[in-house]
Amino acid sequence: MIVIHGGHFSSLGGFYEEASNVLMKDTDWKVGTLDGFDDILYGGFGVIEGKEKIEIIWKEAEKSKEDLGFKATREFYENKIRQGKPFNTELIQQKLNELTEGKGQTLFEILVEIIESHTNITLTLE
Repeated sequence: MIVIHGGHFSSLGGFYEEASNVLMKDTDWKVGTLDGFDDILYGGFGVIEGKEKIEIIWKEAEKSKEDLGFKATREFYENKIRQGKPFNTELIQQKLNELTEGKGQTLFEILVEIIESHTNITLTLE
């Protein structure tokens, strides 16, 4: 069982730090992107060895849902658009527009979707 504690962070960077602490113990590698978070869930390094059954409990998930909600997601996309290359700014602008129209996913929803895409992982939001 792996516990991600929403009380330990209030930003995406803080989430990455928490994920690194609980999933990448005793390694030099740290989570720093959404793709990197997805990669570590495949296993082979850190605490997940492979396709074994894993339970992730996300404590204080409601706090995280708020912290990684609309405002944080809008800022995430705006920062990527400002940075430009190597980011696909047209795609990111589309995602920002969808978010603003109430159709897009928040960072919290994206993280939950990433976790749930791994069939060997069960996610419990508390």
